[in-house]
Amino acid sequence: MENPMKEIKVEKVVVNMGVGESGEELKKGKQIIEKVTGSKTIETKCKIKQPLWGIRPGLPIGIKVTLRKEKAIEFLKTTLKAKENTLESSNFDPRGNFGFGIKEYIDLPGTKYDPKLGIKGFNVLVSLEKKGYRIKRRKMHKKKIPEKHRVTKKEAINFMKEKFGVEIND
Repeated sequence: MENPMKEIKVEKVVVNMGVGESGEELKKGKQIIEKVTGSKTIETKCKIKQPLWGIRPGLPIGIKVTLRKEKAIEFLKTTLKAKENTLESSNFDPRGNFGFGIKEYIDLPGTKYDPKLGIKGFNVLVSLEKKGYRIKRRKMHKKKIPEKHRVTKKEAINFMKEKFGVEIND
């Protein structure tokens, strides 16, 4: 029998969209993300000053949503269908997390085009973990995850192949 502590699971799925400006475009992006995820969004604010682009610190320029548990897994399955169940090996980082982009929100199955919103895409970022990762988040006696217990790139790729039936291109 395999060690249950080695079992990998989806910790969270973060969906974000960088609009680059506040105002009407940000509202449209917010509606799109809320429509596809079914969750309330949070605005992300600019941290640097870039006068050529007309942005400054504190200006809202993006939107994000964090999904967890069943909602995260269902959304991940839907977005993988839009990507035709294929990912690149370069999408995975050494810690086992991965991300990919959806070019147009209408690529998602069952999503209809809304002319008021236009065509926008978004990023999907997935964080994987094993049992026992709670030690990095608990209030008392926080500890780092030991190197041997971290999710590796190879383990993450195998998890996605087995659990979600994803093809990985090199």
